[in-house]
Amino acid sequence: MLVTFSSKAGADILMLAPHAKPLLTLIGKVDDKDLLTRGVVMPEHLQEAISRLEQAIAAEPKQGLDEDPDSDHPKDALTLPVGLRQRAFPLLDLLKRAKGLNVPVMWEAGSGW
Repeated sequence: MLVTFSSKAGADILMLAPHAKPLLTLIGKVDDKDLLTRGVVMPEHLQEAISRLEQAIAAEPKQGLDEDPDSDHPKDALTLPVGLRQRAFPLLDLLKRAKGLNVPVMWEAGSGW
């Protein structure tokens, strides 16, 4: 299932539900149960959502191409796992833009087709 994040502050962001749900959980919009069909982050709650994402990103161990400098085989970027920093970047950017314009960010889960 696809989750679409939308706001007047920027372009729509599409994310697969298994990737969107942890982000929505981090910002306090979804509990551990099923993903809601739709929801909204109101302008007055944007700063809290941004802070929660930034704190989670800061607490995540850094991953990257320079993880093992003694390795004889360089790591291919396509074989590395996608970390929270990369996964959350588009949503975090949209939340920050929305905060600047004082507009909400909505999400809707659906098939996308």
